[in-house]
Amino acid sequence: MTQTVLGIIGGSGFYDMPGMTNAQWRHIESPWGRASDEVLFAEVDGLPIRFMPRHGRGHKVPPSGINFRANIDCLKRAGVTDLLSISACGSLKEELPPGHFVVVDQFIDRTFAREKSFFGAGCVAHVSVAEPISPVLADALETAARAENVDVTRGGSYLVMEGPQFSTRAESELYRSWGCSVIGMTNMPEAKLAREAEICYATLAMVTDYDCWHTEHDNVDVASVIAIMKSNTEKAQRLVANLARNFPKQHPACPIGSDRALDVALITAPDARDPALLAKLDAVAGRVLHG
Repeated sequence: MTQTVLGIIGGSGFYDMPGMTNAQWRHIESPWGRASDEVLFAEVDGLPIRFMPRHGRGHKVPPSGINFRANIDCLKRAGVTDLLSISACGSLKEELPPGHFVVVDQFIDRTFAREKSFFGAGCVAHVSVAEPISPVLADALETAARAENVDVTRGGSYLVMEGPQFSTRAESELYRSWGCSVIGMTNMPEAKLAREAEICYATLAMVTDYDCWHTEHDNVDVASVIAIMKSNTEKAQRLVANLARNFPKQHPACPIGSDRALDVALITAPDARDPALLAKLDAVAGRVLHG
């Protein structure tokens, strides 16, 4: 079996989680360009942890400026098998108040200004993202949340908007009519690229506000979001530390095939593939290209 390496993409509150040891930042080169930051290599109770600040340390990179391909490629090169995305989100449902956490199970991708695939002209591939979340990792997240007495809801759709502006009220009401649970700016194309890289992926959405649909609450603003984010961080740190302590040290096979997603995805005939693109795919698709 393959050793589990737990990747985490999130904010500054996870640089020094409880129980983290042997922490050191390492630069990883990617053929897909510059990642958001270096990768923090560490351990929690013997489990290797790899942390990527999604917006860079100091929050320097806006959502549309994130090089999602480089971030996922770097984490793949760092050996990540299971990837936890920790994301601040707005709530689209009354029963999901600020401070509540959601282990989402679906996404609606409304982004339009981002590179969304490692594949393209010279090596075409189509992976399934019908079920974008790895159930093993999601189960472990829910278990850890309940063990730490964190208010959590299992299941829900995350509407991913382009940003960086927040929603208009009309947009917010539209997404509510679609049955979405939370709204944010960062999990797409991140989840799609993780699937292409055969990394099991799950999202912990931390609710910071009611977006702008809730007429009895003030419209969302940065100050209020930051205040709730700070209060969420301590809970999320405890949750993730619990997850890391109890997650299998050997990578469990994904029941929906996230870790074998490329087995039936490549379309381009081997003799028609572009060598330059294949070279860039060495980490992401090396298992099927050279295995």
